[in-house]
Amino acid sequence: MKKIYTLILFTALLFYVKPTHAQTPTDALMMNKRELCFALMYEYGSWDQYWEGTYLRSNATVATLNRNMLIPMVAIGITDKVNLIATLPYVETHSSEPNGGRFAGAKGFQDLGLALKTELLDQQIGKGKLSLLTTLGFSTPTTNYLSDYRPYSIGNGTHELNFRGIAQYQWDQGIYVRGSLAHLWRGQTKAERDYYYNNGSYYTPWMDVPNAWNYDGVLGIWMLDNALRMEVNYMGLRSTSGDDIRRYNAGQPTNKVDVDQLGFFSQYYFKKLKGLGVLGYYSQIVHGRNMGKFSSFGLGATYQFSI
Repeated sequence: MKKIYTLILFTALLFYVKPTHAQTPTDALMMNKRELCFALMYEYGSWDQYWEGTYLRSNATVATLNRNMLIPMVAIGITDKVNLIATLPYVETHSSEPNGGRFAGAKGFQDLGLALKTELLDQQIGKGKLSLLTTLGFSTPTTNYLSDYRPYSIGNGTHELNFRGIAQYQWDQGIYVRGSLAHLWRGQTKAERDYYYNNGSYYTPWMDVPNAWNYDGVLGIWMLDNALRMEVNYMGLRSTSGDDIRRYNAGQPTNKVDVDQLGFFSQYYFKKLKGLGVLGYYSQIVHGRNMGKFSSFGLGATYQFSI
């Protein structure tokens, strides 16, 4: 981590810096051609209840599950209208002490994610600006982590292709609303067993990971001369197929996962340290299916510059 931080600072000093705003695959921000943004975020999440199917329950064997994530990201302005974003999270999971150490946690690099974001429209309409964008993303595991080791597994262990549409309207005063909708196409993952049950018996280690729809809605505002961004948000996910966790059994990658999550996000850009920003967020899953009832918070820093 220290080496990464040093590299970010060293690289930043080599290039001209001007104040612009960092972006993610789901927002409506774009960087100009030959602009780069590095980001490093830390996220902590935990749950002590999970949905077994649609039934919310606790499990003394798991007790409280803790998850730590370190998320480096880089975004590159290929043109003024096309940006490339890459991420590679490092994930660690473990249970709290009450479970008696029955199960060890897991850790390692998760999936490399690449996203190509395109701005289709950015036009003044009425008293604000309408922006339409699309994001084409692909992710693939970078290590042989155990995807079937639930709930400690660090990922689904399969390839994923996703296509997202984004629409935002921002009033001249700085208030904006944004929504996005994406479909996630997923492949198979290999388990460490030759038999499993998914509404029927399967004598193979290969499991189908269900496809899903992912959507979100955001209400936000730019303040302090565009130095402070604040948002409240909702995120939903619905699997298009899959089975439920069977009673007193562990979950598995074939499960049908639904999520409804509420959150808050804020980012501040320093006026006297051009290109440097800090961010923070909190989220709570309020409804789910075959999913832990996660509470999460994250902190991070971004640095953007031109070359």
